[in-house]
Amino acid sequence: MKNHACFYLLLFSLMVSGCNSDKPVKNPDNTLTKRERAEGWRLLFDGSSPAGWINAKTGSFPVSGWDVRDGVLEVNPESKKPGEGGDIVSTGKFRNFELSVDFMYTTGANSGIKYFIDTEAENGSLASIGCEYQVLDDMNHPDAKAGIAGNRTLAGLYDLIAPTNKQDNGPDKWNRAKIIVNGSKVQHWLNGLLTVEYERSTPAWRELVATSKFKPVKGFGETVEGRILLQDHGNKVSFKNIKIKEY
Repeated sequence: MKNHACFYLLLFSLMVSGCNSDKPVKNPDNTLTKRERAEGWRLLFDGSSPAGWINAKTGSFPVSGWDVRDGVLEVNPESKKPGEGGDIVSTGKFRNFELSVDFMYTTGANSGIKYFIDTEAENGSLASIGCEYQVLDDMNHPDAKAGIAGNRTLAGLYDLIAPTNKQDNGPDKWNRAKIIVNGSKVQHWLNGLLTVEYERSTPAWRELVATSKFKPVKGFGETVEGRILLQDHGNKVSFKNIKIKEY
């Protein structure tokens, strides 16, 4: 009987162990899995410092207006002093890439994730101009009803292409943005769903730009490589798990 009892106890332990091993293990924020490292992903935010990010115009990280705390990079208008804050850009430039960013907006907030930013163009006058993955509280911000047919709403290409197939988790909840650039072809994703797909540097692209607020910007959206920008639009918005894979 003793041997049988030991056998059943061992079998039960193995079954419990097997069940536990099937539970998904959440990777800590602002870290990479072994698979991601093998695939070439790298972090653009380490979770504890603003390293790798600078103000789009001054070239240094803002003294106030942006906070790094609890593993989050956050626009904080309450902490902003006159002349501080502002859009921040990556110190690195990127050409073909997959960018993944977790973001959380507060009620009524407006922000954006921009790419192909050329901070040196036109003596720095275009330091915050680029293609924008819109971050917006569609239900509570007036911009959602501006523009043309929803082209200023969450996960769209700001003022150019309205998103489709969108699943928004809402204010004060984390969402995941993904931007994929392969040559002239670009995709926007939100929470695993494709929302926007377009091709730059084509006659159709230039016609689209000509109907937008970016019409005066020569060659808008056709920069070969550029920086990533996180927008300070005066509202509290948080970012984490910012990572990129270049092709």
